[in-house]
Amino acid sequence: MEHAILGLRTTIYQVADIAFAKSWYAAAFGTQPYFDEPFYVGFNIGGYELGLQPERTTPENKAESGVAYWGVEDLRGAYLHFIKSGAAAFEEPTDVGGGVAVAKVKDPWDNIIGLIYNPHFVGE
Repeated sequence: MEHAILGLRTTIYQVADIAFAKSWYAAAFGTQPYFDEPFYVGFNIGGYELGLQPERTTPENKAESGVAYWGVEDLRGAYLHFIKSGAAAFEEPTDVGGGVAVAKVKDPWDNIIGLIYNPHFVGE
């Protein structure tokens, strides 16, 4: 198919302080960025792109819209790791059926980070 969708490639979070965000995300995700410029910081997370961009203006409240869920093997452990790293609890780990469980935290800039344990999904 000429216009086949190949799957998710990049999730971008807008942050007010890109230098602090780079440090925070490096610690929270346990990896250093592979691309580091003042206008964009990119991390390779299990073959997927996590990008940070500076916010042009800092909103008073960020609206929850699309949420990217990062796959984990131990949902509760990952959730607690992010909380210990300075993320705020947003949605406790919850069984959503079929052996799948999800949770959400907020980074220091109020971006929502989704976490998912899904034994039925095998990434490429």
